[in-house]
Amino acid sequence: MTEPAMNRPTLSVESAFDAGAVARVVEAAFGPGRYAKTAERLREGSNPEAGFVMRGEAGVIGSVRLWPIRVGALRATFLGPIAVDRTWREAGLGAALVEACIAWAREQGLPGILLVGDSPFFGRFGFERTDAVVLPGPVNPSRLLWLALDGEKPVGLARIG
Repeated sequence: MTEPAMNRPTLSVESAFDAGAVARVVEAAFGPGRYAKTAERLREGSNPEAGFVMRGEAGVIGSVRLWPIRVGALRATFLGPIAVDRTWREAGLGAALVEACIAWAREQGLPGILLVGDSPFFGRFGFERTDAVVLPGPVNPSRLLWLALDGEKPVGLARIG
């Protein structure tokens, strides 16, 4: 038996009208402690260059954003935060959001995507640990991941770009 279409979440580009809902989903997933993380230092003072949301019957149930960065002289994008409502975490929504980010970065001709995350989850998309990137604060080196879209390897300090 197939699930009714209205029960299946849909992926769309984030709009300005989604900001409050995205903030609620991220807050529920990460709490206020996220503001102390190094990834937030990289996003501070910047605006996302792209964002995607998953919508369910009750509204936004997942989100992800991409941020413009430079790693040394290399222009790239920084993925995060990615958040999915806890009731939908086993439904593959996070994977769909990551795939949308990868497709967007390829369309933009970017050499790669940087993120801080879990290697078991992101490794299936081709993200690999990188020791050649420095973030503006402490980060667990095993969680600093790079997806090369054109074979280039990032080297240097990551900063708003």
